[in-house]
Amino acid sequence: MDFNISRFFASNQARKKPKPQEGSWSETTKTVLYAGLIALGIRTLAYEPFNIPSGSMIPTLLVGDYLFVSKFSYGYSKHSFPFSAAPFKGRLFKGTPERGDVAVFKLPTDNKTDYIKRIVGLPGDRIQVKSGILHINGEAVKRERVADFVFKNEHGNTTRMVQYLETLPGGRVHPIIEISDMLPQDDTHEYVVPENHFFAMGDNRDNSKDSRFLSEVGYIPSENLVGRAEFLWFSTDGSASLFEFWKWPSATRFARFFSPVR
Repeated sequence: MDFNISRFFASNQARKKPKPQEGSWSETTKTVLYAGLIALGIRTLAYEPFNIPSGSMIPTLLVGDYLFVSKFSYGYSKHSFPFSAAPFKGRLFKGTPERGDVAVFKLPTDNKTDYIKRIVGLPGDRIQVKSGILHINGEAVKRERVADFVFKNEHGNTTRMVQYLETLPGGRVHPIIEISDMLPQDDTHEYVVPENHFFAMGDNRDNSKDSRFLSEVGYIPSENLVGRAEFLWFSTDGSASLFEFWKWPSATRFARFFSPVR
């Protein structure tokens, strides 16, 4: 018998060599697609992350805070979806904000920009600010002077602000800060909140463009509500860039992690 040992080994190796797995690329693509759809579903229907780029909600929220907003709290509108792309009007599974909620909404004057403020006025309320004090339906909202609020900005400069605890009708208590009680926005005319609209103000009362400025923000339509701010998950004071990893520990506000937004 003629036996070629080299041919035998070559044939044996060919039998042992695993065949390429057909469809491996398609399976990977499907996995990535499913993961993306799940993430999109969570972002649209459950929780969406936001970050705070301005100081209008100091002391409740600081520049560099990252938080989660519950999308289901007020139901769903077209603004619950990416790029406000949903083809319907109004709200599905409509929920009503409570006075004192910190809410994210689309700016009514452009329906695109995300704003975050505190809801202080409900439909039908009469809202007015007199000498810096908020009045709701003709009654002055109680505010109590407490210790000054002190914080450092991204440049390391320390700022001290006059701080009050404000008690809204219904009992919700939250801090506000003031520069003075004599700025133009500290004395306003009386606003009457329209049906299906809300009145929102920043906790940094003298550094907030909010519903007091009708031509720039104005009343918040129910449809423009995106969700309620729930809790922080990260916070940085901005003193360290992405590449300055040795500064990250000092720039990170660990004490603010997972704190609720009230």
